[in-house]
Amino acid sequence: MTDFLQHRIFGIVSDIAMREGVKAFVIGGYVRDCFLQRSSKDIDIVVQGSGVAIAEKVAAYLKVPVSVFKTFGTAMLRCDEMKVEFVGARRESYSADSRKPVVEDGTLEDDQRRRDFTINALAFSLQKEDYGTLVDPFNGVSDLQHGLIRTPLNPDITYSDDPLRMIRAIRFSTQLGFTIVPESLEAIRRNRERLHRPVVSLERISDELMKIMAAPAPSKGFYLLENTGLLELIIPQLTKLKGVEIIEGRGHKDNFEHTMAVLDNVAAKSDNIWLRWAALLHDIAKPATKQYDPVAGWSFHGHEFLGAKMIPAIFQHLRLPLHEKMRYVQKLVRLHLRPIVLSLEEVTDSAVRRLLFDAGDDIDDLMLLCEADITSKNEQTVRRHLRNFEIVREKLVEVEAKDAIRNFQPPVTGEMIMKRYNIPPSREVGIIKDAIKDAILDGVIHNNYEEACKLMEEKAAELGLS
Repeated sequence: MTDFLQHRIFGIVSDIAMREGVKAFVIGGYVRDCFLQRSSKDIDIVVQGSGVAIAEKVAAYLKVPVSVFKTFGTAMLRCDEMKVEFVGARRESYSADSRKPVVEDGTLEDDQRRRDFTINALAFSLQKEDYGTLVDPFNGVSDLQHGLIRTPLNPDITYSDDPLRMIRAIRFSTQLGFTIVPESLEAIRRNRERLHRPVVSLERISDELMKIMAAPAPSKGFYLLENTGLLELIIPQLTKLKGVEIIEGRGHKDNFEHTMAVLDNVAAKSDNIWLRWAALLHDIAKPATKQYDPVAGWSFHGHEFLGAKMIPAIFQHLRLPLHEKMRYVQKLVRLHLRPIVLSLEEVTDSAVRRLLFDAGDDIDDLMLLCEADITSKNEQTVRRHLRNFEIVREKLVEVEAKDAIRNFQPPVTGEMIMKRYNIPPSREVGIIKDAIKDAILDGVIHNNYEEACKLMEEKAAELGLS
């Protein structure tokens, strides 16, 4: 196993641990990823003794700073490109209403026993006499080979002790393409209520959700979250998308399954995590806007506008950023039907200008989302929609090259209008600005100062300004 321990940090830790008379081991994700042949920049060292003391001596040898977290009894330093964390081997016990454990010194096996999953309980020895020997008391290598997520202890104990592990199980299953063993899946269902705050912070939950969203096929994680009852506790708005209502023999599609298909379609084309969030939430308001008409059938009129209004509350609840990332998701949710409607009608320059103006630099992401939104099982329908989208894309390029509309600023500003007519900020200023903007987008005038100034004079005269 010494092939996995080529980085110089391992030899340094081994020498210092021997001099100090303690035993040290590499444990957790780094070992797991070695077997999976995945690159890893994080190394966890467990010491049968003081992990902090060994970390401080390693840092002194490397002449690098060390961060000590006394509350948790851990320390962290960086060696070359690696982040290395040290902890003393310990055993933990939990109370029913807290994730904070009672910690005592323990052995390596105690430390492995407290780990979340067998595949994360693997360890390599750093002792000179058996350097690189694998320590695997819970058959983690076998679970790696068979693609299984299993807890070292009874899963009820593991999940009740630290409820975040339930989401971590789903995250690892999604990231690695592994299967959660049936008894562990049932334990997640039984212990789902333990996820309620203050037991687990929303920040920690959101961190796991972000890792699920970054997986090659994120839908697997959300199906597991829904199947275990966790999704209802985290994003209840998504669970309302499930199911098909039938009236007079006519039913709509299952919007949860559709959303999962759109999410995976986007993930197959883009690593942009916020575009994936837009895919996840693009139809979030459909349950609130669902209507049935005996003639027209099912409709969800206005779900894009209501959905955009729902985004801030969802982001705030999940402790996701409320700045430009949230506004980006809002914009894509609000606009996601526009290219679809455009593709079904005659593609006019005016409509394309308005779409470019509203989408700005996010137009390419919007088009990708709209193409991903085509989930029909009828291949002819899919091909027809994609052909129409190609026409829209061509028109977008043509209009942008001709009119430079993307993120354009009208040639006449509000400040210029106020100075010209010696007026303060007012309704009249807004009327003139909107008239100029609309005239440019509708192709009535060109996007230049002369024509915009002439229209300003005409609108000002109509408003009685001189």
